[in-house]
Amino acid sequence: MARTAEHHRLAIYRERKGNPKHWGPYLSERAWGTVREDYSEGGNPWIYFPHDHARSRTYRWNEDGLAGISDRHQNLCFALALWNGRDPILKERLYGLTGHEGNHGEDVKEIYFYLDSTPTHSYMKMLYRYPHAAYPYVELIEENARRGYLDPEYELLDTGIFDEDRYFDVLIEYAKAEQDDVLIQITVTNRGPETARCIVLPTLWFRNTWSWGYENGPLGEVPGKPTMALRAPQHSRAGVPEILVDDHPQIGTYHLYALDPEDALFTENETNNERLFNTPNDSPYVKDAFHRAIVDGDEEATNPEKVGTKSAFVYRTTLDPDESVSFRLRLSAAAHDAPFDDFDTIVQTRIDEADAFYEAIQSKAMSDEECRIHRQALAGMLWTKQLYYLDMPQWLKGDPAMPPPPEARKQGRNHDWTHINNFDLISMPDKWEYPWYAAWDLAFHCITLATVDPEFAKRQLELITREWYMHPNGQLPAYEWSFGDVNPPVHAWAALEVFQVCAQQQGERDRAFLEGVFHKLLLNFTWWVNRKDPEGRNIFQGGFLGLDNISLFDRSKTLPTGGHIDQSDATAWMAFYCVEMMRIALELAKEDPVYQDIATKFFEHFLRIGTAMSTFDGQGYALWDPEDEFYYDALHLPDGSVRHLRVRSLVGLLPIIASETLDAGLLGQMPDFDRRMHWFLENRPELSSNMTRVEVPYLGETYLAALLTRDRLVAILRYMLDENEFLSPYGVRSLSKYHEAHPFSMTVNGHTFTIKYEPAESETGLFGGNSNWRGPVWFPINYLIIQGLLRLHDYYGNDLKVACPTGSDNLVTLKGVAAELTNRLKALFLPDDEGQRPIYGGTTRFQEDPRWRDKILFFEYFHGDSGIGLGANHQTGWTGLIAKLIQQSCEDRG
Repeated sequence: MARTAEHHRLAIYRERKGNPKHWGPYLSERAWGTVREDYSEGGNPWIYFPHDHARSRTYRWNEDGLAGISDRHQNLCFALALWNGRDPILKERLYGLTGHEGNHGEDVKEIYFYLDSTPTHSYMKMLYRYPHAAYPYVELIEENARRGYLDPEYELLDTGIFDEDRYFDVLIEYAKAEQDDVLIQITVTNRGPETARCIVLPTLWFRNTWSWGYENGPLGEVPGKPTMALRAPQHSRAGVPEILVDDHPQIGTYHLYALDPEDALFTENETNNERLFNTPNDSPYVKDAFHRAIVDGDEEATNPEKVGTKSAFVYRTTLDPDESVSFRLRLSAAAHDAPFDDFDTIVQTRIDEADAFYEAIQSKAMSDEECRIHRQALAGMLWTKQLYYLDMPQWLKGDPAMPPPPEARKQGRNHDWTHINNFDLISMPDKWEYPWYAAWDLAFHCITLATVDPEFAKRQLELITREWYMHPNGQLPAYEWSFGDVNPPVHAWAALEVFQVCAQQQGERDRAFLEGVFHKLLLNFTWWVNRKDPEGRNIFQGGFLGLDNISLFDRSKTLPTGGHIDQSDATAWMAFYCVEMMRIALELAKEDPVYQDIATKFFEHFLRIGTAMSTFDGQGYALWDPEDEFYYDALHLPDGSVRHLRVRSLVGLLPIIASETLDAGLLGQMPDFDRRMHWFLENRPELSSNMTRVEVPYLGETYLAALLTRDRLVAILRYMLDENEFLSPYGVRSLSKYHEAHPFSMTVNGHTFTIKYEPAESETGLFGGNSNWRGPVWFPINYLIIQGLLRLHDYYGNDLKVACPTGSDNLVTLKGVAAELTNRLKALFLPDDEGQRPIYGGTTRFQEDPRWRDKILFFEYFHGDSGIGLGANHQTGWTGLIAKLIQQSCEDRG
């Protein structure tokens, strides 16, 4: 791989010779309505801190902003504010409906695109589309309130606000001259048919560390209250207006230079208590001062002394149709005599370097469209980093200067996670809809991020296992809504995948990383065995496991039937966990033979789980149904009876992912493991049904450890590759289409529970109704299935071919099946024969308008039949796996 300027910056960071990532897109898109900011008795963040409070109320834990950046610790923040002369609210942050307002849960109602970013954020580009008309807050709330679960969401485009192109394109670019020297270019273009005005306020402010009653701030590192002030051109060394941050205790001095602003506004980043709580303000200058000054025309809202903790330059512009104007600023730790003389040169250099970086990492076999999708997917992932800050003891106790939290808080949400002390940059699923880390999402993020920034991917996986994240009992935190929820155990797999990607890219194997994560995951594995297999039967329960509404019942709650569910997915996940821990132990054993014993432990545990899934001590049931030839959950009723929940879902496909090939070359390096494996196979034949052995010419004996025998694998693939069951034109559905005409129902105590194929949004409010695993296509499980098939192909090779699709004459190997699934997932984003991208369905503007059709959104999940994007529309997180799949498929092709 070519060594570009961006690769050089990554090396500087890796070798700790500098911190080119010190500034980045670490602001959230939404801090209001989060659990961290919720101090209510009932634990309802949406109501306690609504959008209407956001412009006036100080955040305790982290800041948000429009297309913003901050330093790594978010001491100093920069973002845009906009006003079109009509909006009732100054546009300082993205708006969306809350979980209660949306007919399918929370949903951002804005149009914006992450267009580019390098891993060190040396160059970044984002596009925001700002309507000329007043933003339709009331219309969106009222229309979505009228709609139910069976109706589509009412989106911003549906209001007609973008008709006749009556909007501004606001393009924000950041280019770093040095690690603490950021050039900012804001280009506003009037796309409409008439002249339109726009006010742009590039805004600089401090995260509030002084209002909470701590002498040196909550973290003990920022004494007192920092300040920023205006330096007029005649007093500035640069000869242009400058906002001076004077000797901040953590980041020192900064200068924000602006070229030709009309004015500068100053206030305090402090709550407007008079507006919100009808109590006096400590200062007449409060957080919402710029809204009051610009929108309300209040000339006394801002500080005439031009000093404070929040500031903004003001640019007023009136643009003719298709006219553009650019505003330039420079935020730098160093003072400059001529901050804009080299502006164009630096920006163009960073653009060229970004192009060179992506040219170096993208396969030569990629088409132009594949390159576009690949780069925008990675841009979204890199933009979606965020500072996540939460000190659980402080959160539970409350702050000295604030009213004490309600007493119920001591036994409320997350009260038993008092070790949590998070203050880190983390990859978010979506910085508006999910502005908090989700442990199993993060594992998938790291697979793609490792292709561009291996160090960041490794550190993310390490982070979630550190003592200030992992519970002392070994459980990994799920997400802030409930840290104690149980997510699938995918971290071992992700750690090994990232380890292998890094070894390939960097030419060295980071054993310390793999060994460190492995030791922590030993604790987590023990937690799983003790908590989710309490009877020691090698059959696991686990709860909802991230698949939200995939079951007939809400598996995170007490069953309405009583009893419990033996879960095929939980059990398959644990078999997968065993295989991945075995693979890591064998990798570590190449240098330290002691790990052979640990590998043996996971090998034997895997075989016991595989046997338990198929037969259970002669008690008359198993998770495998021999009549249907499929895996189902088993419901244990209080009377001792057991019933299969005959729902064909991803639950029954997951055994595909759990396998490992052990060849003679590997076994020859592991004599202790080899000896123990053969002893186990010879002396425990009842547990060996999940082992297959072949004699491979020139390689000797090769073994396959898999949950699925060949016959069962073929049987499950018949379902999975049937286009009337799981196989959609765009990947594997989460629930079989069979259940569209054949819903599965069960009546309990006079109440009937039903599950049916729902290819679009959820038709119930289960788990908030903002996601749906009853039919749509989801990237994470599709990706795991593809990788599982490739691993099985390593063993079966050309000796195993199946019809793809089922019933056709097209016989392909398992590698061919993996390639077909990959192509179907890619087809979601690629233009079809008519130039239409399936993700955008019948949305004419996205399909036909040249200014829209090449801007890609990476949705949370996809319609099981049409491929239309659904759910969070900027969840590049695990949907960013499309970048990895494009790269992988093109390398195979090339």
